[in-house]
Amino acid sequence: MPFRDIIGHERSIAAIKSALAHGRLAHAYLFHGEARIGKFLTAVRLAQALNCEAAASLENLDSCGICRSCLQIAARTHPDYVVIEPDRELAVPQIKIEHIREIEQQLIYRPLIGEKKICIIDDADRLTIGAANALLKTLEEPPPYGLFILVSSRPMALPATIRSRCQSLRFLAPAFTKVEAALILKRALPPADAQFLALCCEGRIGEALVQDLAALRAQQRECLCLVDPSTLGSITAILSAAETLAKDERGGDILNWLGRWIRDVILVLVGGDPERLFHRDHLDRLAHDAKQADLDMLLELSAEIDRIEQQAARHPNMQMALETVLLRLREASGLSRPPSRVAPVSGS
Repeated sequence: MPFRDIIGHERSIAAIKSALAHGRLAHAYLFHGEARIGKFLTAVRLAQALNCEAAASLENLDSCGICRSCLQIAARTHPDYVVIEPDRELAVPQIKIEHIREIEQQLIYRPLIGEKKICIIDDADRLTIGAANALLKTLEEPPPYGLFILVSSRPMALPATIRSRCQSLRFLAPAFTKVEAALILKRALPPADAQFLALCCEGRIGEALVQDLAALRAQQRECLCLVDPSTLGSITAILSAAETLAKDERGGDILNWLGRWIRDVILVLVGGDPERLFHRDHLDRLAHDAKQADLDMLLELSAEIDRIEQQAARHPNMQMALETVLLRLREASGLSRPPSRVAPVSGS
């Protein structure tokens, strides 16, 4: 598949094509940006463009996607192409020094078919210290036929010495409208589902194309039950729900959805764009909750959920986290406040 089939990233692709056209391709690139937005795919397309057997003109520096070389790169069987990625079986996935030694051995020999030996390092921020140091030596003295493409959603986790030896290209998430159009075309989704999925995945097209829509809808329904006054107004119901979710290991997903509900209520309170609401099919309910809610408390709670999610791997007690969030949401929604008393009429 060629560059033209990538959704978004026009500026980055134009920079790559310009370098190809003028013979100024760097020996090492760092493709960075949010996870699953097309960085790795663009790196693969660059490898295909460099090795495509179909004749390319300066006006169309792209791959055909169907020649033997393009298909070998897609299958990772091309003799001049290698992909290094973390070991996903590890509790903390890492790229070890052995992987970099393997690259070094391959770079001793000139390309067998093309002009370049191409190495893509996915999730490059997962390099161990030893692997990073070994890679640095190769980047400092690269062979003229070598091309490295480091892909990372956490570029600052890479050593500054490695970043400085790569030409940096920043990738931004595609516009929501482009993601929605792609989902309608590639997954045959109705527009409402495509918009919902694009929002849930925050424009990350790679994630949106494989995400389980039915599972997301089920999580949304469960969240709506939790924030219903019949549940949120009962401390017993809150404690029971938190215990069940934690035991079923669904606490993290539901916590994320609680954050989305709070975000929607805040958006309604401040007059935000209704098109950006996760629960826009429940606008009347959002408007009702917004009238009763305390904006400052909701903002604080939203920030607290962000902190819990960032520390999820280290959080010792998801049940307690859910209980705390739901009890604070109960208070922020006005369900724990006593009803205001009507002042007696004078003389009655």
